[in-house]
Order: sequence, then C-alpha cells, then structure tokens
Amino acid sequence: MLKHLFATHPIEAAPHVDAGEHIETGAHASGELKRVLTAKHLILLGVGAVIGAGIFVITGQAAALHAGPALVISFLIAGFACALAGLCYAEFAAMLPVSGSAYSYSYATLGEYVAWFVGWNLVLEYLFAAATVAAGWSGYFNELLGMVGQMAGTNLALPVSLSSAPFQFVDGHIQATGTLINLPAVAIIAALSGLCYVGITQSAFVNSIIVAIKVTVILLFLAFAIQVINPSNWHPFIPEAEGPGTFGWGGIFRAATIVFFSYVGFDAVSTAAGEAKNPQRDMPIGILGSLAICTVLYIAVALVLTGIAPFRMLNTPEPVATALGLYPHLSWLKAIVVLGAITGLSSVILVMLMGLPRIFFSMAKDGLLPQTMAKVHPKFRTPYIGTIIVGVAAAAMAGLFPVSVLGELVSMGTLLAFATVCVGVLILRYTRPDLKRSFRVPFVWPICVTGALACVYLFWQAFEEHWRLMVGWIVIGQAIYFGYGYAHSKLRKSLG
Repeated sequence: MLKHLFATHPIEAAPHVDAGEHIETGAHASGELKRVLTAKHLILLGVGAVIGAGIFVITGQAAALHAGPALVISFLIAGFACALAGLCYAEFAAMLPVSGSAYSYSYATLGEYVAWFVGWNLVLEYLFAAATVAAGWSGYFNELLGMVGQMAGTNLALPVSLSSAPFQFVDGHIQATGTLINLPAVAIIAALSGLCYVGITQSAFVNSIIVAIKVTVILLFLAFAIQVINPSNWHPFIPEAEGPGTFGWGGIFRAATIVFFSYVGFDAVSTAAGEAKNPQRDMPIGILGSLAICTVLYIAVALVLTGIAPFRMLNTPEPVATALGLYPHLSWLKAIVVLGAITGLSSVILVMLMGLPRIFFSMAKDGLLPQTMAKVHPKFRTPYIGTIIVGVAAAAMAGLFPVSVLGELVSMGTLLAFATVCVGVLILRYTRPDLKRSFRVPFVWPICVTGALACVYLFWQAFEEHWRLMVGWIVIGQAIYFGYGYAHSKLRKSLG
C-alpha cells in the first residue's frame, strides 16, 4: 500500500523545477500548478498569514480574559508547540513538494482515511479563519471610515445594519440580531478571491507589499509605545486564578490555545509547495523562517501592550488602538495602527483563501472530492473552481455569522493536523528510511513525540468547552467521505 501512496505522492521530486515545467506526480500528473515561488516569497507568505489577527485582535482578549500580562508565556507555549510541528512540516515539505500540506503528508504515511480526517480539519482551519479575520477586518475598516469622516466633518461609517452579522451564538444556539449583513467582510473576501483567481504570482506580489506595510507598523508601535511603558501594569505578572481558565497557570494554558490561532498561518506555506521553484531547499527556510520572525514579534507586542495599559481593559476588538488611546500624544500612531491592522488582516485573508483551494486540489486528485476541484485555469494556472467555491463559502460565513467562537475551532482543527504531521514523520523514518531527506528533524523521537503531545494537550483545553461543535464538524466530514470519497477513491480503485 505504501508503494502506491508514494507513486501517487512522489517524494523524490526534482529539486530544481522551472516555472511551467511539467512534474509527473502520478494521480497529480495533470493540471500542474505554476512553480514561481522562492524562499523569500515563502517567508513573506508565512509572515503574511501569521501576522494579523493574533496581534491586532486576539492579544487583548486573551490577556483580559485568561492570562493577564503572562500572555507572553502563552505565546511562548504556543510558539514552542508550533516550532516542533514546524520542524516536522519542514522535513515533509522538502520530501513531498506538492500542494496539500498536512493532508498530503498524512496520505503518504498514515493512509487515505487519516488523510481525509486531517484534510477536513484543514478545511475548518482555512475556511473559518478567513471568515473570522474578515469579520475583524470589517471592524477596523468601519473605524477607519469613521476617522476619515470625522476629519471631513461628516459621518462615513456604515450603519450597524450593514457592518455586523445578522446572527449570533447564544448558549450554543443561533439567534437573529436584526441587522442585514456584514458588508465590508463580504467585500474584502470577494476582492481577495478575485486576486487568487488571477494567479499565484500576483497574489504573492501583493502579499509582499502588505507584509512590508504591517511589519513597519508593528515596529513603529514597538519603538514608540515602549517609551510609555508603566512597569506597574505587569504586576502581578501572573494574576491569581479567578476561575477555570481565568488567570493563574490554568489561564495561561487556556490563552495558549486561543493565541494558537495566531500561528495557524505558517501551515499555509506548505500548501504552496507545489508552486515553489526549489522546494527541497526553500520549503524548510520558508516554514521555519516565517515562524521565527512571527514568534519574536508576537512576544514583543504582547509584552509592550500589557505594559502600556491595564490588561483588563484590553477586551476590545482593537486592543492595540484601545491601549494607544490612553496616550493623546500618540494619536497619530493610533491612526497608523488602524491602517496597519487593515492591511495586516487583508494579507491573512489572502493567504487563507490561497491555501484552501490547493488542499481541495490535492484531495480531488486523489478522488476524495469531485474532479472539478482539480481543474486548473488554462491561462492563470490556478485551481479556479476551488477558489470560487471557497470565496463564496467564506463570504457567506463572514457576512452572516459572528465567528469569534469558531476561532477556537480553527485552533482545534489545526492542532489535530499538526499532531498528525509529527506522528507521520516518526512513522516514515522507520517505514521508509531509504528516502532522500534534504532536511531532517534533529532528535526525531523527542521532538516528534513532544510535538504531538503538546498539540493534543492544547487541543483538549478548547475541546472541553466546544466539543459539541467539533464533533458536529467531524460527523459532517465522515458523511462526505463515506458518501462520496470512499466510492471514488483512486487509491481504492487501484488496489482493486
């Protein structure tokens, strides 16, 4: 069976592939994607996906409700788990340079059924993350309209009926809010989906510009806000526990699960492996490089943010802007932060919308989804059908539903995928020791085992509260697999 898996997902692909060159990949042989991305593109892709909602939205909520100033420790814990998984991703991505991320890696090591389970969790990660971040983008965009309108002496902000979700979750039930639609969220997803439809080169170029803008904004925030830090805001650094998951070490670990949402984007780097020029060299650089840069920035921002404002007042949709509002002489910086948030969140949405169609591409090539998902545009060389479907679904979710609770579902799905990748690397070392590995996980046993356990532990922190929603998502995935994928599986057909 493994022989067939590696025939359909070849690991020993040519290390250097020029753009437009055809790569024979068994079940993936037709409809090749365009290989144009370098290591620099991949690092920027990772930074573009990771830096966004984590800094501009989630930091404040996690600090105010769970960890306090010790949010820094939560980021270290989440970053540690991601680093271990990132090493495993790097080994896989260098061996298996195709689209599909953890789905393709699981397919090649643990079999089709586990691969489907992982792939379905990745669908949850990318689709819900795009919708979640789009809702956050909408809030910052409407605030910007208000600021511009105030300068012009008029009111440009959209009314609540056009800028907030018409449904909300109350005690696990959906209730109407009386509003019509979150129009800015729908608009940004539509615009970025169109960009993904046109081509990977254009998307990567725009992403590079956005990354430069938001990293500059973050560095400006750190440079000026550090001058007004009040050390008393850090005392006590770990507030006393006030309930399960609220302050104390329990709150730190609970916050680690929440801020894990901030790191999920680095997985998107591996989904672009099928479009990397030199994947064996560039994929490890892209994955580990983007993760290192983002971890340093997250820790620095969390430390400064809780130092310039009491952590309890940061439970707002725009915690960085809220904190800067305490310092009138930094009002100019607040305006820049709002602009940085808009661009930063845009790049996150862009990478999420870029990654999911490529996962669908791989799953369709294996017969687990309809073949229309594997169609590549004759001119743009992009998986355009999947891009359209993802764009429509994400726009509907962002426009109709408040997806704050789904942020933790995103983390849960991602943590399961990361744990599976850690286990897969360990299995492959013993089942296929002959494979050429241009990048190898050092100390493979302790790193893989610790990585898997860390991810499962963080998963459990959120599963205890949201198990009904997670189980429901898994059941839907099982219905699709056994209703369609099982019967159309190319692996199953080849084995007779």
